[in-house]
Amino acid sequence: MPHPVPLGWREWLSLPDLGIVAVRAKVDTGARSSALHVLDQESFRRDGAEYVRFVLDTGVHGQGPQPAEARVIDRRRVTDSGGHVTERPFILTRLCLAGQEWEAEVNLTHRRNMLFPMLLGRTALAGRFLVDPASSFLQGDRPEGQPPP
Repeated sequence: MPHPVPLGWREWLSLPDLGIVAVRAKVDTGARSSALHVLDQESFRRDGAEYVRFVLDTGVHGQGPQPAEARVIDRRRVTDSGGHVTERPFILTRLCLAGQEWEAEVNLTHRRNMLFPMLLGRTALAGRFLVDPASSFLQGDRPEGQPPP
């Protein structure tokens, strides 16, 4: 197995299946699953399968909310950091970070006033990355034209 790549506690990543070129992510080893904070979501059926249509704010300066849709692979109960339990839809999508691309399960949730639209949880990190909690953006600066975090 190759050596794990170092990450800071926050990084930029992309979600190409959703058309998201850059999203600010908090690398959260305390969270089991990864979460994408959506502004709005609506479930619908297509060819007998459940899908979800949603809108997200990527945290990219000057870029408005981005619409996206994905197939729902599961619905699970998730406990947030405040101990609140909610049922959330999970999607499977590609993540790109530090020159690596892989599929990961991501749950969709709406939380107000989030500084990071994406939480990258330990299941998606396992075996790929080591996290340095004293560092930020070890895998590159913000996208062109973005203000400092």
